Amino acid sequence: MLEDSTMRLSAIGLMLTLALGMLVAPLAAHAQQPKNVPRIGLLITTSRAAESTNIEAFHRGLQALGYVEGQNIIMEYRYADGKLDQLPQFAAELVRLNVAVIVTTGSQPTRAAQQATQTIPIVMTVVGDPIETGFVASLAQPGGNITGLIQMSGQLNGKRLELLKEAVPELARVAVFDDGTLKAEQLHETQLASQALGITLQFLEVRDPNPDLDGAFSTATRQRADALLILPGPVLNLHRKRVVDLAAQSRLPAMYFTRAFVEDGGLMSYGPSQPDNWRRAATYVDKILKGTKPADLPVEQPTKFELVINLKTAQALGLTIPPSILFQADEVIR
Repeated sequence: MLEDSTMRLSAIGLMLTLALGMLVAPLAAHAQQPKNVPRIGLLITTSRAAESTNIEAFHRGLQALGYVEGQNIIMEYRYADGKLDQLPQFAAELVRLNVAVIVTTGSQPTRAAQQATQTIPIVMTVVGDPIETGFVASLAQPGGNITGLIQMSGQLNGKRLELLKEAVPELARVAVFDDGTLKAEQLHETQLASQALGITLQFLEVRDPNPDLDGAFSTATRQRADALLILPGPVLNLHRKRVVDLAAQSRLPAMYFTRAFVEDGGLMSYGPSQPDNWRRAATYVDKILKGTKPADLPVEQPTKFELVINLKTAQALGLTIPPSILFQADEVIR
């Protein structure tokens, strides 16, 4: 009897030991897991609020590929809030964290990342001309540690003027806001397009929102501009709500380079879908994490362009958008 009891106790002890082992092993594995979870650095020119739609699209792209933040991937966000001089410091921080990939929003953060590392892969999302800026050797064969997607937004200013002219048939004089980041060639292309349309352009630089932005609107109003063309740039994008509000106060129709302005109350925008570029950037991150080198990943051009119109803003301006424009629109905000 005593021997049977002893055997039963030994069996129960063995079962408890096995059960405890089964419980502790996953916990130990879970505790060790963060050491192996890759970190993805995001180096962003503007603010969290300004890029929220794009970051959300990036997350959706990652989730579709099986990545969940905090589980099998860790995100390190660095927002410069328009203070470009902070980008090198943030890039250096991401390098010290030994991130697996750095995702950038434009030429300035891409340059900062490039100067901080020649080994960590860098994925661009909205760079204009990566060949001219020296980020890649060619679109087909990047050749270094940088790849990703280009924006082509600056080359679309002629189309933006055409759409603006169609929406405002009496258009003769357009004030063009530029934060100094577009190249002379792109500005020249804009000028040539305006000449073909019979439009006079008035270029106004907005490098510092205070006081450049108020001064630009004052000049545009004083010189009787019929409308505004807001060129792509981080400063104007960061302060887009203020740009939209001042355009409304000045009662000036405005064409913007991305839909975020129109969602904030701007009249209309035409350009590559930035959220789509960010979503596609997730595929680059996935391939890099699986071992593909950036040098072997061709740089891709935008595949989705969108015209967005805000009819509420048009009504507030006393402007009737022609059916021909509405028919072309990818989205009409009513």
